[in-house]
Amino acid sequence: PFIDLVFSLRESLKPQKNYVFYCQSCGDIIVKDRKFLRVLPLPSENWSALVEEWCCHPNPFARSTFHPQHDDCFLGDTFFLLNSGNESHKSKENTRVICKRCKKMLGETVSSDTIKYYVTEVIIRPSEASFSPTPRSQFIQSVVAQCLVELSSAKSTFRFTVKGDNEKIYILIWLLNSDTLLVESLGSSSSDSVFTLFGDTFMPSSGPVGTWNAVKVLYQTCIKSRNKDLADAWENDIGVHPLKFPTETCLELLLILGLSTTSLPPSLRCMNSFQV
Repeated sequence: PFIDLVFSLRESLKPQKNYVFYCQSCGDIIVKDRKFLRVLPLPSENWSALVEEWCCHPNPFARSTFHPQHDDCFLGDTFFLLNSGNESHKSKENTRVICKRCKKMLGETVSSDTIKYYVTEVIIRPSEASFSPTPRSQFIQSVVAQCLVELSSAKSTFRFTVKGDNEKIYILIWLLNSDTLLVESLGSSSSDSVFTLFGDTFMPSSGPVGTWNAVKVLYQTCIKSRNKDLADAWENDIGVHPLKFPTETCLELLLILGLSTTSLPPSLRCMNSFQV
């Protein structure tokens, strides 16, 4: 199942165990045999904007930053922070962290000793486990679906902006439900062309039936200043949660969404001006 291909950081990354970090695109080892003494969740990215609601005095955390020590791993919504130690993947031109083998962007430097890796670009496995490649499209779908489900459950938010590392909004996503089950006869003439968004595929051992667990979303494209007014409104709405990924990954996600929409009958591709 696709969902099992994603290494759930919050549930599976534990202290006192050794892990290997791989580039998701090419499988090159980024960090080898790292053991953490602390694995801690970070507050949401807009936590500082809410401090004024909690405090009756000036923000005491205004100049505070979170930087992990060598044996720390800090977990964000779409990224994790590591102390860079002896690893060096920093590009000479800017603060983008790139894979030495395939030149794919993996994250960015936060400070001289802290690196932010995006969950869509890195696969983490226990040191004793073997690495097996995952198709890029399946991996992105699983990671993003997992983010949407976890955040909607933890924060009771169902609207999301998808931003690139250039801070531009590329997609507006509205999560409708996370328990959709799609069933199709594998013998049908259209089975070869079905594209399932944000789903995990399960092929039963017997019977010509395929089932897919999926999340159902509405979305709007924001490239080339499309839906700018709506994007600005969502960006300023405290009930909308931002998700940040590398710009190239945002475009990949947009392509996945578009392919999913075109797989539907024309009458089911739109809902209240949003694409399905």
